[in-house]
Amino acid sequence: MPAEFIHIHPQTPEPRKIQQVVSSLRDGGIVIYPTDTVYALGCDIHNARAVERIARIKGIKPHKNDFSFICHDLSHISDYARVSNAAFKVMKRLLPGPFTFILEANNKVPKVLANRKTVGIRVPDHPITRLIVFELDHPIITTSIKDDDEFMEYPTDPDIIFERFQHQVDIVIDGGFGGLIPSTVIDATDDHFEIIREGAGEFTL
Repeated sequence: MPAEFIHIHPQTPEPRKIQQVVSSLRDGGIVIYPTDTVYALGCDIHNARAVERIARIKGIKPHKNDFSFICHDLSHISDYARVSNAAFKVMKRLLPGPFTFILEANNKVPKVLANRKTVGIRVPDHPITRLIVFELDHPIITTSIKDDDEFMEYPTDPDIIFERFQHQVDIVIDGGFGGLIPSTVIDATDDHFEIIREGAGEFTL
């Protein structure tokens, strides 16, 4: 059965449609959704089978993934990572925004993602994404949709994304055209804040 293709207003998301997405995530669904950078693939972090499905789509082993967590705000971050005072101040200033912060993982990271020393944290500045996570009441796994073999590395058109992934996921959200540039990735495991990948966000201390 092909995925559902759901149009959601990018600025004023319809609550009924958000609940439809959240219900799918709770049932182990895989969702493609817009962020403040590129379109991404995600699932409930507490559903091991869903995480394994995403790993298969990406062609990697679940325990060797580089998936990040999308949070609604900073309140969930300490549930899964150790955050220094300096890192918290920087994150509070820059989030929500197009940044992924790499932090030291704690022992509450779900078992399917166990044995990871670090975890990436995202709080995108996008109403659809943040509302989904808020209603779910805990983070979701996120990994960008990337076409390494295509001319356009990050697909931006929801119709094209649906055409490609409709038989691999449960829902594709059309929240308008996506971006071409991924998030800026910052190593915040210590207070030196090393930029791992230059992306959409401009990082300043």
